[in-house]
Order: sequence, then C-alpha cells, then structure tokens
Amino acid sequence: MADTLWSVWWLWLAGALVLGVVEMLLPGFIFLGFAIGAAVTGLMLLAVTPSLPVLLLIFSALSLVAWLILRRTFALPHGQVKRFKDDING
Repeated sequence: MADTLWSVWWLWLAGALVLGVVEMLLPGFIFLGFAIGAAVTGLMLLAVTPSLPVLLLIFSALSLVAWLILRRTFALPHGQVKRFKDDING
C-alpha cells in the first residue's frame, strides 16, 4: 500500500501545490525548488512508473536543478548587498 502511494501522480502535484503555498508564506526559493521537482515528478508519473528509490532520486535531482536555476536567476550580482532604504518598523 505505501509503495503504491508514491506512484500516484496527483499526490505529487498536490504536494507541489502545498510546497508552492509554503513558499509564498516563507519566501526564499527553498520550497519553490521542491515544488518544481514534485510537479515535474508528478507529470513524469503520467508516462512511466519507476521504482520508489528511482522515483526519489529523480525527485531530488529535479529539485536540486530547479533550486540551482532559481538561485542563479534571482540572486544578486556578485559582490552586491541588499540594502533597505525604509524602516518597515517605523
């Protein structure tokens, strides 16, 4: 039973949606990489059904690649520091 839950495509897409909502509440591009990995894994399950270890390896690799792309895309240029001009507490 537990092994078959991992191969249900819509559970991966639901997990991606939950991780996307968590990313909106706690921004930082951490959970967004996992959400993208889960979404692509869920879509991949529509075509093939690998074993659990292979599925988790695919999910982790996709999440890492998504996180690296997000970090490269949205990071500050090298040597720059984010500065705030307005005090949000005032």
